[in-house]
Amino acid sequence: MERLPAVAGQFYPDDPSALQRELARCVPAVSAPRRAVAVISPHAGYVYSGQVAGETLAAVQVPDTVVVIGPNHHGRGAPVALMASGGWRLPLGVAPIEERLARLLLAHAPFIADDAEAHRFEHSLEVQVPFLQYRNPQVRIVPLVLGRLSLDACERLGEAVAEAIRAYGDDVLIVASSDMSHYEPRATATAKDRLALDRILALDPAGLLQTVAAHRITMCGVVPATVTLIAARRLGATAAELVRYSDSGEVSGDTLQVVGYAGVLIV
Repeated sequence: MERLPAVAGQFYPDDPSALQRELARCVPAVSAPRRAVAVISPHAGYVYSGQVAGETLAAVQVPDTVVVIGPNHHGRGAPVALMASGGWRLPLGVAPIEERLARLLLAHAPFIADDAEAHRFEHSLEVQVPFLQYRNPQVRIVPLVLGRLSLDACERLGEAVAEAIRAYGDDVLIVASSDMSHYEPRATATAKDRLALDRILALDPAGLLQTVAAHRITMCGVVPATVTLIAARRLGATAAELVRYSDSGEVSGDTLQVVGYAGVLIV
């Protein structure tokens, strides 16, 4: 089964040549990309968040297999939904699904649904994949979209992701897809996002989930980020670093209602 693009021509160019030029603009040359367990990367239109996403993914080695975890904005399908077979047809070509790792993930977490429908219109993962293809044209993906989950459910899923990656045996990067605060004045968004980022940089998944709830931070990918922190810690991550924080006002000029964007390396 092939998934067709849902937001090509909207969030990013649908013409391959134009997309290559846009990615070249967003992704800087880095002489020695680092090995990382995971990254957190934003998923807005490239004009707004492409620089943050590009700098983040330029800073790390992109192996042949990437687990991409994002929020389910539309609410379609299962609350924990994996597309376990087939590929994603995008302007730069088909990104095949790494079916062996997908099967391992299903085996380690029976509560995950093999549900392609949940992915059909979701943009949070799709906008990450051209960056991954640009960095590694051979990349294969394991796409997972999540609804609202409790901390206990996040812990069970994060542990399952880590165990599946261990059983897989080859290099894997986890990409958590999230924007930060939505439609707040810049000063408010920056202050709230700093609270969330402090928990991320401390590798504190429980604290992240609690902080976002307590301060009403509209971080759409808080659940994917929480799951990723749990998995990364199980896989041996010991530190996180902020690559860049920005907001939509840097492009639009509107600082009264910004969306925040952060890129984080987890190593």
